[in-house]
Amino acid sequence: MKKFGLTTRIMIGLALGVVFGLILSPFSQNPFVKDVVIDSILAFFGGMFINLMKVMIVPLVSISLAMGAASIGDVKKLRRIGTKVLGFYFATTAIAVAIGLFVAKITNVGKGMIHGNLPKGEYEIAQQSKLIDVLLDMIPKNIVNAMSEEKMLAIIIFFLLLGVAITALGDKVKNLKTLLEEANELVLKMVELIMQVAPLGVFALISKVVASTGIDVLVKLIGFVVVTLIAFVIHTGVYQIMLVGMAKMNPIKFFKNFLNVVSVAFSTSSSNATIPVNIETLSEKFGVSEEISSFTIPLGATVNMDGTAIMQGVAAVFIANLYSIHLGPTQYIGIILTAVLASVGTAGVPGAGMLMLSLVLKQAGLPLEGIGVVIGVDRILDMFRTVVNITGDAVCTIVVAKSENEIREVNDKNFSD
Repeated sequence: MKKFGLTTRIMIGLALGVVFGLILSPFSQNPFVKDVVIDSILAFFGGMFINLMKVMIVPLVSISLAMGAASIGDVKKLRRIGTKVLGFYFATTAIAVAIGLFVAKITNVGKGMIHGNLPKGEYEIAQQSKLIDVLLDMIPKNIVNAMSEEKMLAIIIFFLLLGVAITALGDKVKNLKTLLEEANELVLKMVELIMQVAPLGVFALISKVVASTGIDVLVKLIGFVVVTLIAFVIHTGVYQIMLVGMAKMNPIKFFKNFLNVVSVAFSTSSSNATIPVNIETLSEKFGVSEEISSFTIPLGATVNMDGTAIMQGVAAVFIANLYSIHLGPTQYIGIILTAVLASVGTAGVPGAGMLMLSLVLKQAGLPLEGIGVVIGVDRILDMFRTVVNITGDAVCTIVVAKSENEIREVNDKNFSD
Protein backbone atom coordinates (compact mmCIF):
# COMPACT_ATOMS: atom_id res chain seq x y z
CA MET A 1 0.00 0.00 0.00
CA LYS A 2 2.95 2.36 0.60
CA LYS A 3 3.59 2.61 -3.14
CA PHE A 4 0.19 4.30 -3.55
CA GLY A 5 -0.40 7.97 -2.75
CA LEU A 6 -2.55 8.97 0.23
CA THR A 7 -5.57 9.78 -1.95
CA THR A 8 -5.44 6.36 -3.63
CA ARG A 9 -5.07 4.61 -0.27
CA ILE A 10 -8.07 6.50 1.14
CA MET A 11 -10.21 5.59 -1.89
CA ILE A 12 -9.16 1.93 -1.57
CA GLY A 13 -10.11 2.04 2.11
CA LEU A 14 -13.45 3.60 1.17
CA ALA A 15 -14.23 0.93 -1.44
CA LEU A 16 -13.17 -1.96 0.80
CA GLY A 17 -15.22 -0.47 3.63
CA VAL A 18 -18.39 -0.47 1.52
CA VAL A 19 -17.81 -4.08 0.46
CA PHE A 20 -17.05 -5.22 4.02
CA GLY A 21 -20.10 -3.37 5.33
CA LEU A 22 -22.37 -5.05 2.78
CA ILE A 23 -20.95 -8.44 3.79
CA LEU A 24 -21.63 -7.71 7.48
CA SER A 25 -25.08 -6.16 6.94
CA PRO A 26 -27.13 -9.42 6.82
CA PHE A 27 -25.50 -10.49 10.10
CA SER A 28 -25.67 -7.09 11.82
CA GLN A 29 -28.04 -8.41 14.54
CA ASN A 30 -25.81 -11.36 15.36
CA PRO A 31 -24.44 -10.70 18.88
CA PHE A 32 -20.84 -11.35 17.91
CA VAL A 33 -20.96 -9.29 14.71
CA LYS A 34 -22.87 -6.42 16.34
CA ASP A 35 -21.10 -6.23 19.70
CA VAL A 36 -17.58 -7.23 18.73
CA VAL A 37 -17.04 -6.41 15.04
CA ILE A 38 -19.32 -3.39 14.48
CA ASP A 39 -19.69 -1.74 17.90
CA SER A 40 -16.18 -2.53 19.17
CA ILE A 41 -13.53 -3.04 16.49
CA LEU A 42 -14.95 -0.82 13.73
CA ALA A 43 -16.24 1.74 16.24
CA PHE A 44 -12.79 1.95 17.88
CA PHE A 45 -10.76 2.53 14.71
CA GLY A 46 -13.36 4.87 13.21
CA GLY A 47 -13.69 6.79 16.47
CA MET A 48 -9.92 6.96 16.82
CA PHE A 49 -9.59 8.67 13.45
CA ILE A 50 -12.47 11.07 14.12
CA ASN A 51 -11.06 12.01 17.53
CA LEU A 52 -7.57 12.59 16.10
CA MET A 53 -9.06 14.92 13.48
CA LYS A 54 -11.38 16.68 15.93
CA VAL A 55 -8.61 17.39 18.43
CA MET A 56 -6.90 19.46 15.73
CA ILE A 57 -9.97 21.53 14.82
CA VAL A 58 -9.75 24.26 17.48
CA PRO A 59 -5.97 24.84 17.24
CA LEU A 60 -6.11 24.77 13.45
CA VAL A 61 -9.10 27.13 13.13
CA SER A 62 -7.78 29.59 15.74
CA ILE A 63 -4.19 29.70 14.49
CA SER A 64 -4.98 29.66 10.77
CA LEU A 65 -7.64 32.37 11.05
CA ALA A 66 -5.43 34.67 13.10
CA MET A 67 -2.50 34.03 10.78
CA GLY A 68 -4.65 34.46 7.67
CA ALA A 69 -6.05 37.78 8.86
CA ALA A 70 -2.59 38.97 9.99
CA SER A 71 -0.92 37.87 6.76
CA ILE A 72 -3.27 39.93 4.61
CA GLY A 73 -1.48 42.93 6.10
CA ASP A 74 -4.11 45.50 5.21
CA VAL A 75 -7.33 46.07 7.17
CA LYS A 76 -9.08 47.43 4.07
CA LYS A 77 -8.06 44.37 2.06
CA LEU A 78 -9.26 42.11 4.88
CA ARG A 79 -12.62 43.87 4.91
CA ARG A 80 -12.87 43.55 1.11
CA ILE A 81 -12.07 39.82 1.16
CA GLY A 82 -14.44 39.21 4.08
CA THR A 83 -17.28 40.90 2.22
CA LYS A 84 -16.65 38.78 -0.87
CA VAL A 85 -16.47 35.54 1.12
CA LEU A 86 -19.62 36.11 3.19
CA GLY A 87 -21.51 37.35 0.11
CA PHE A 88 -20.50 34.21 -1.80
CA TYR A 89 -21.45 31.86 1.04
CA PHE A 90 -24.86 33.42 1.70
CA ALA A 91 -25.71 33.63 -2.03
CA THR A 92 -24.81 29.99 -2.75
CA THR A 93 -26.70 28.79 0.34
CA ALA A 94 -29.84 30.61 -0.87
CA ILE A 95 -29.36 29.07 -4.34
CA ALA A 96 -28.85 25.64 -2.76
CA VAL A 97 -32.07 25.59 -0.74
CA ALA A 98 -34.00 27.00 -3.73
CA ILE A 99 -32.66 24.11 -5.88
CA GLY A 100 -33.72 21.63 -3.20
CA LEU A 101 -37.24 23.09 -3.07
CA PHE A 102 -37.54 23.23 -6.88
CA VAL A 103 -36.40 19.64 -7.52
CA ALA A 104 -38.60 18.29 -4.70
CA LYS A 105 -41.59 20.28 -5.95
CA ILE A 106 -41.41 19.16 -9.59
CA THR A 107 -40.84 15.51 -8.59
CA ASN A 108 -43.57 15.61 -5.90
CA VAL A 109 -41.37 13.51 -3.65
CA GLY A 110 -43.37 11.90 -0.81
CA LYS A 111 -46.72 12.35 -2.56
CA GLY A 112 -49.04 9.40 -2.03
CA MET A 113 -46.73 7.71 0.49
CA ILE A 114 -48.20 6.56 3.80
CA HIS A 115 -45.98 7.91 6.54
CA GLY A 116 -47.20 5.24 8.93
CA ASN A 117 -45.48 2.57 6.83
CA LEU A 118 -42.13 4.35 6.76
CA PRO A 119 -39.33 3.71 9.24
CA LYS A 120 -39.21 6.21 12.08
CA GLY A 121 -36.32 7.10 14.31
CA GLU A 122 -36.24 8.94 17.60
CA TYR A 123 -35.14 12.54 17.56
CA GLU A 124 -35.28 14.90 20.49
CA ILE A 125 -35.83 18.49 19.38
CA ALA A 126 -33.25 20.75 20.95
CA GLN A 127 -34.61 23.67 22.95
CA GLN A 128 -34.42 26.80 20.81
CA SER A 129 -32.52 29.77 22.19
CA LYS A 130 -33.70 33.36 21.92
CA LEU A 131 -32.15 35.39 19.10
CA ILE A 132 -30.44 37.74 21.54
CA ASP A 133 -28.87 34.75 23.34
CA VAL A 134 -27.60 33.32 20.04
CA LEU A 135 -26.02 36.67 19.12
CA LEU A 136 -24.46 37.15 22.56
CA ASP A 137 -23.12 33.59 22.47
CA MET A 138 -21.11 34.57 19.37
CA ILE A 139 -19.10 36.98 21.52
CA PRO A 140 -16.89 34.98 23.90
CA LYS A 141 -16.87 35.93 27.57
CA ASN A 142 -14.00 33.53 28.13
CA ILE A 143 -11.96 32.38 25.13
CA VAL A 144 -10.61 29.33 27.01
CA ASN A 145 -14.14 28.13 27.76
CA ALA A 146 -15.21 28.86 24.17
CA MET A 147 -12.34 26.73 22.86
CA SER A 148 -13.02 23.86 25.27
CA GLU A 149 -16.71 23.87 24.33
CA GLU A 150 -15.87 24.24 20.61
CA LYS A 151 -18.09 27.29 20.11
CA MET A 152 -16.83 27.90 16.60
CA LEU A 153 -18.36 31.33 15.93
CA ALA A 154 -16.99 32.68 19.21
CA ILE A 155 -13.55 31.26 18.36
CA ILE A 156 -13.69 32.73 14.84
CA ILE A 157 -14.64 36.20 16.08
CA PHE A 158 -11.92 36.28 18.77
CA PHE A 159 -9.08 35.10 16.53
CA LEU A 160 -10.21 37.27 13.61
CA LEU A 161 -10.04 40.21 16.02
CA LEU A 162 -6.55 39.05 17.04
CA GLY A 163 -5.47 38.89 13.40
CA VAL A 164 -6.88 42.34 12.65
CA ALA A 165 -5.08 43.77 15.70
CA ILE A 166 -1.78 42.20 14.55
CA THR A 167 -2.33 43.72 11.10
CA ALA A 168 -3.03 47.14 12.60
CA LEU A 169 0.09 47.06 14.82
CA GLY A 170 2.38 45.94 12.01
CA ASP A 171 6.09 45.66 12.88
CA LYS A 172 5.43 46.26 16.58
CA VAL A 173 4.25 42.63 16.88
CA LYS A 174 6.25 41.03 14.09
CA ASN A 175 7.58 38.39 16.51
CA LEU A 176 4.02 37.37 17.37
CA LYS A 177 3.19 37.10 13.68
CA THR A 178 6.25 34.89 13.17
CA LEU A 179 5.17 32.75 16.13
CA LEU A 180 1.72 32.26 14.54
CA GLU A 181 3.31 31.22 11.24
CA GLU A 182 5.53 28.68 13.02
CA ALA A 183 2.59 27.38 15.06
CA ASN A 184 0.59 26.96 11.86
CA GLU A 185 3.41 24.92 10.31
CA LEU A 186 3.49 22.74 13.44
CA VAL A 187 -0.27 22.12 13.39
CA LEU A 188 -0.21 21.25 9.66
CA LYS A 189 2.63 18.76 10.26
CA MET A 190 0.60 17.13 13.04
CA VAL A 191 -2.37 16.84 10.67
CA GLU A 192 -0.11 15.34 8.01
CA LEU A 193 0.97 12.64 10.48
CA ILE A 194 -2.64 11.96 11.52
CA MET A 195 -3.68 11.58 7.87
CA GLN A 196 -1.43 8.54 7.57
CA VAL A 197 -4.09 6.53 9.46
CA ALA A 198 -6.90 7.96 7.29
CA PRO A 199 -7.26 4.85 5.07
CA LEU A 200 -7.85 2.66 8.13
CA GLY A 201 -10.20 5.23 9.70
CA VAL A 202 -12.18 5.63 6.48
CA PHE A 203 -12.48 1.84 6.12
CA ALA A 204 -13.83 1.48 9.66
CA LEU A 205 -16.25 4.43 9.44
CA ILE A 206 -17.81 3.38 6.13
CA SER A 207 -18.00 -0.29 7.12
CA LYS A 208 -19.87 0.61 10.32
CA VAL A 209 -22.36 2.87 8.53
CA VAL A 210 -23.14 0.36 5.76
CA ALA A 211 -23.31 -2.61 8.14
CA SER A 212 -25.54 -0.80 10.66
CA THR A 213 -27.87 0.92 8.19
CA GLY A 214 -28.30 -1.88 5.67
CA ILE A 215 -30.43 -1.40 2.58
CA ASP A 216 -33.95 -1.83 4.06
CA VAL A 217 -34.28 1.77 5.20
CA LEU A 218 -32.70 3.02 1.99
CA VAL A 219 -35.21 1.10 -0.16
CA LYS A 220 -38.24 2.52 1.69
CA LEU A 221 -36.95 6.08 1.42
CA ILE A 222 -35.31 5.72 -1.99
CA GLY A 223 -37.40 8.52 -3.53
CA PHE A 224 -36.28 11.04 -0.93
CA VAL A 225 -32.65 9.93 -1.25
CA VAL A 226 -32.61 10.04 -5.07
CA VAL A 227 -34.25 13.49 -5.27
CA THR A 228 -31.78 14.87 -2.71
CA LEU A 229 -28.83 13.43 -4.64
CA ILE A 230 -30.16 14.94 -7.89
CA ALA A 231 -30.32 18.34 -6.19
CA PHE A 232 -26.72 17.84 -4.96
CA VAL A 233 -25.58 17.12 -8.53
CA ILE A 234 -27.38 20.20 -9.90
CA HIS A 235 -25.80 22.44 -7.29
CA THR A 236 -22.39 20.94 -8.03
CA GLY A 237 -23.06 22.02 -11.62
CA VAL A 238 -23.56 25.56 -10.31
CA TYR A 239 -20.08 25.34 -8.77
CA GLN A 240 -18.67 24.23 -12.11
CA ILE A 241 -20.24 27.24 -13.83
CA MET A 242 -18.68 29.50 -11.19
CA LEU A 243 -15.28 27.87 -11.65
CA VAL A 244 -15.38 28.41 -15.41
CA GLY A 245 -16.99 31.86 -15.40
CA MET A 246 -15.32 33.44 -12.38
CA ALA A 247 -11.98 31.61 -12.04
CA LYS A 248 -11.34 30.34 -15.59
CA MET A 249 -10.72 26.86 -14.17
CA ASN A 250 -11.28 23.47 -15.78
CA PRO A 251 -13.92 21.74 -13.56
CA ILE A 252 -12.69 18.25 -14.48
CA LYS A 253 -9.16 19.02 -13.31
CA PHE A 254 -10.59 20.66 -10.21
CA PHE A 255 -12.44 17.54 -9.09
CA LYS A 256 -9.51 15.32 -10.04
CA ASN A 257 -7.16 17.31 -7.80
CA PHE A 258 -9.83 17.69 -5.11
CA LEU A 259 -10.56 13.97 -4.76
CA ASN A 260 -8.55 13.49 -1.57
CA VAL A 261 -10.58 16.18 0.22
CA VAL A 262 -13.83 14.64 -1.06
CA SER A 263 -12.86 11.21 0.30
CA VAL A 264 -12.14 12.59 3.78
CA ALA A 265 -15.40 14.60 3.79
CA PHE A 266 -17.42 11.60 2.60
CA SER A 267 -16.06 9.24 5.23
CA THR A 268 -16.07 11.60 8.22
CA SER A 269 -19.24 13.61 7.42
CA SER A 270 -17.50 16.57 9.03
CA SER A 271 -16.65 19.89 7.38
CA ASN A 272 -14.31 20.70 10.26
CA ALA A 273 -12.37 17.46 9.82
CA THR A 274 -11.51 18.44 6.23
CA ILE A 275 -10.18 21.92 7.09
CA PRO A 276 -6.47 20.98 7.15
CA VAL A 277 -6.71 18.77 4.05
CA ASN A 278 -8.68 21.44 2.19
CA ILE A 279 -6.17 24.19 2.98
CA GLU A 280 -3.21 21.99 2.05
CA THR A 281 -4.79 20.83 -1.22
CA LEU A 282 -5.75 24.34 -2.30
CA SER A 283 -2.19 25.49 -1.67
CA GLU A 284 -0.27 22.58 -3.20
CA LYS A 285 -2.52 21.60 -6.11
CA PHE A 286 -4.22 24.88 -6.99
CA GLY A 287 -1.62 27.44 -5.94
CA VAL A 288 -4.00 29.36 -3.67
CA SER A 289 -2.26 31.67 -1.21
CA GLU A 290 -2.53 30.33 2.34
CA GLU A 291 -3.36 33.80 3.62
CA ILE A 292 -6.62 33.48 1.67
CA SER A 293 -7.42 29.80 2.33
CA SER A 294 -6.52 30.09 6.03
CA PHE A 295 -9.23 32.73 6.26
CA THR A 296 -11.95 31.33 3.96
CA ILE A 297 -11.87 27.58 4.72
CA PRO A 298 -12.30 27.68 8.54
CA LEU A 299 -14.96 30.36 8.10
CA GLY A 300 -16.74 28.30 5.44
CA ALA A 301 -16.74 25.19 7.63
CA THR A 302 -18.91 27.13 10.08
CA VAL A 303 -21.17 29.33 7.94
CA ASN A 304 -21.31 27.64 4.52
CA MET A 305 -23.77 24.73 4.52
CA ASP A 306 -24.95 24.41 0.91
CA GLY A 307 -25.38 20.63 1.01
CA THR A 308 -27.25 20.85 4.29
CA ALA A 309 -29.46 23.64 2.91
CA ILE A 310 -30.39 21.48 -0.11
CA MET A 311 -31.53 18.69 2.18
CA GLN A 312 -33.63 21.17 4.20
CA GLY A 313 -35.48 22.16 1.03
CA VAL A 314 -36.09 18.60 -0.15
CA ALA A 315 -37.04 17.39 3.34
CA ALA A 316 -39.52 20.25 3.84
CA VAL A 317 -41.41 19.41 0.63
CA PHE A 318 -41.13 15.66 1.30
CA ILE A 319 -42.61 16.00 4.80
CA ALA A 320 -45.33 18.40 3.55
CA ASN A 321 -46.37 15.89 0.86
CA LEU A 322 -46.16 13.04 3.36
CA TYR A 323 -48.68 14.76 5.65
CA SER A 324 -50.71 16.25 2.74
CA ILE A 325 -49.88 19.83 3.75
CA HIS A 326 -49.89 22.55 1.08
CA LEU A 327 -46.95 24.95 0.99
CA GLY A 328 -47.58 28.44 -0.35
CA PRO A 329 -45.15 31.02 -1.81
CA THR A 330 -44.75 32.74 1.57
CA GLN A 331 -43.71 29.46 3.19
CA TYR A 332 -41.19 28.74 0.42
CA ILE A 333 -39.60 32.16 0.90
CA GLY A 334 -39.57 31.61 4.66
CA ILE A 335 -37.85 28.23 4.23
CA ILE A 336 -35.13 29.81 2.08
CA LEU A 337 -34.50 32.66 4.55
CA THR A 338 -34.55 30.35 7.58
CA ALA A 339 -32.14 27.87 5.96
CA VAL A 340 -29.68 30.66 5.07
CA LEU A 341 -29.78 32.22 8.53
CA ALA A 342 -29.66 28.85 10.31
CA SER A 343 -26.52 27.92 8.39
CA VAL A 344 -24.64 30.59 10.36
CA GLY A 345 -23.15 28.88 13.37
CA THR A 346 -24.31 25.38 12.43
CA ALA A 347 -21.46 23.24 13.71
CA GLY A 348 -19.58 21.43 10.96
CA VAL A 349 -19.92 18.06 12.68
CA PRO A 350 -21.92 14.90 11.86
CA GLY A 351 -25.68 15.20 12.42
CA ALA A 352 -25.85 18.98 12.90
CA GLY A 353 -28.27 19.19 9.95
CA MET A 354 -31.11 17.76 12.04
CA LEU A 355 -31.16 20.82 14.31
CA MET A 356 -31.18 23.03 11.23
CA LEU A 357 -34.08 20.98 9.78
CA SER A 358 -36.11 21.41 12.97
CA LEU A 359 -35.80 25.20 12.62
CA VAL A 360 -36.93 25.07 8.97
CA LEU A 361 -39.91 22.80 9.71
CA LYS A 362 -40.99 24.91 12.66
CA GLN A 363 -40.89 28.08 10.56
CA ALA A 364 -42.94 26.46 7.78
CA GLY A 365 -45.51 25.07 10.20
CA LEU A 366 -44.70 21.46 9.33
CA PRO A 367 -44.84 18.60 11.86
CA LEU A 368 -41.50 18.05 13.59
CA GLU A 369 -42.40 14.37 13.78
CA GLY A 370 -41.38 14.22 10.11
CA ILE A 371 -37.74 14.33 11.25
CA GLY A 372 -38.25 10.85 12.67
CA VAL A 373 -38.98 9.63 9.14
CA VAL A 374 -36.01 11.14 7.30
CA ILE A 375 -33.51 10.51 10.10
CA GLY A 376 -33.28 6.90 8.95
CA VAL A 377 -31.19 7.95 5.94
CA ASP A 378 -29.62 11.04 7.48
CA ARG A 379 -26.26 9.36 8.12
CA ILE A 380 -26.03 8.31 4.47
CA LEU A 381 -27.05 11.71 3.09
CA ASP A 382 -24.78 13.40 5.65
CA MET A 383 -21.77 12.01 3.81
CA PHE A 384 -22.91 13.42 0.47
CA ARG A 385 -23.99 16.82 1.76
CA THR A 386 -20.67 17.27 3.55
CA VAL A 387 -18.96 16.79 0.19
CA VAL A 388 -21.14 19.58 -1.25
CA ASN A 389 -20.38 21.82 1.74
CA ILE A 390 -16.60 21.53 1.51
CA THR A 391 -16.65 21.80 -2.29
CA GLY A 392 -18.43 25.13 -1.88
CA ASP A 393 -15.73 26.25 0.57
CA ALA A 394 -13.01 25.40 -1.96
CA VAL A 395 -14.78 27.02 -4.93
CA CYS A 396 -15.34 30.20 -2.91
CA THR A 397 -11.67 30.25 -1.93
CA ILE A 398 -10.50 29.82 -5.53
CA VAL A 399 -12.90 32.48 -6.86
CA VAL A 400 -11.89 35.00 -4.17
CA ALA A 401 -8.18 34.21 -4.58
CA LYS A 402 -8.47 34.67 -8.35
CA SER A 403 -10.18 38.06 -7.88
CA GLU A 404 -7.36 39.12 -5.55
CA ASN A 405 -4.55 37.75 -7.79
CA GLU A 406 -3.54 35.42 -4.96
CA ILE A 407 -3.03 32.27 -7.05
CA ARG A 408 0.44 31.19 -8.11
CA GLU A 409 1.36 28.87 -10.97
CA VAL A 410 1.60 25.17 -10.14
CA ASN A 411 3.04 22.30 -12.14
CA ASP A 412 -0.36 20.85 -12.99
CA LYS A 413 -1.87 23.78 -14.81
CA ASN A 414 -5.50 24.16 -13.81
CA PHE A 415 -6.36 27.51 -15.34
CA SER A 416 -7.17 28.04 -18.98
CA ASP A 417 -5.13 30.49 -20.99
